[in-house]
Amino acid sequence: MCSSSTLVVVDTTPISTLGIHHLGLNVPDIKQTAAFFIEQLQFERVGEKPDYPAIFVSDGTVMLTLWQVADRDNMVSFNRKQNIGLHHFALKVANIEALNSLYQRFKLLDNVEIEFAPEQLGDLPIQHMMCFIPGGIRLELITA
Repeated sequence: MCSSSTLVVVDTTPISTLGIHHLGLNVPDIKQTAAFFIEQLQFERVGEKPDYPAIFVSDGTVMLTLWQVADRDNMVSFNRKQNIGLHHFALKVANIEALNSLYQRFKLLDNVEIEFAPEQLGDLPIQHMMCFIPGGIRLELITA
């Protein structure tokens, strides 16, 4: 009686990720949202695809792909308590002074809704704030 055996080759290559390459966000007005990142957070415009339409912005560490929703009249706003998907995204800032400076700047903008001012994150030695930026995306700014 012969038995057959199957050779199983196991790939031992270590697998790990290296952080976020880019984050794609659908927004009602890509020009307004891109302007927010460029003017308020000193991101640079690194590309555009007008026929898509999309605008790409980056702070040198993370790139954001901003997509224009196709039908603004029938878009559905995200509800963080009911929908699956992006709850928020967090950008790290250099220090507490920078966080407070951004908070003061954002308070003056009509198109930014502050959810809460800079505060300590639980018992951790971290400060953060949360806001809704143009396009209704929930953004956390955080520093240790």
